[in-house]
Amino acid sequence: MKYVKALAGVFILVLIDRLTKSLAVTHLMGQEPIPIIKGVFELQYLENRGMAFGLFQEQRIFFVVTTILILGALGFCYYLIPDTKKYIPLKIVGVFIYAGAIGNFIDRMVNGFVVDFFYFKLINFPIFNMADIYVTGSGFVLFILVLFYYKGENDFNFLNFKKKNSEA
Repeated sequence: MKYVKALAGVFILVLIDRLTKSLAVTHLMGQEPIPIIKGVFELQYLENRGMAFGLFQEQRIFFVVTTILILGALGFCYYLIPDTKKYIPLKIVGVFIYAGAIGNFIDRMVNGFVVDFFYFKLINFPIFNMADIYVTGSGFVLFILVLFYYKGENDFNFLNFKKKNSEA
């Protein structure tokens, strides 16, 4: 019962990712980009066979193995997080990162590529999708949490990162 909310959250977020990618395939594939804010932001279909910024093109085995390892590590870390109010933000971040990893993993397994469709034309930012937003947005929030909220000496003792006693 402890993980039902987390699994439900992952399921809903993956469903949103899958739905938006399906809409992109249906309405954007083979079409001209659709400007949302002219010259700034548009919807543009792209089949990404690599990762961020087009790195590791056509390395499907690498992505499968890496994603499985990351999902295992994330699941284990989530298991270690105490069930207290203080760690709810950390658990939410974990759910978003897990859902993002699964969303793009499904694409790679089913299609051999990830469907991307959000494009900030003004700054020529790489085209991305909802799963990418989950991962990068959560990574940013995690950074802020660690920097400003979980800054106490004992905040991460649950991971067994304890200070060594310097006395002999």
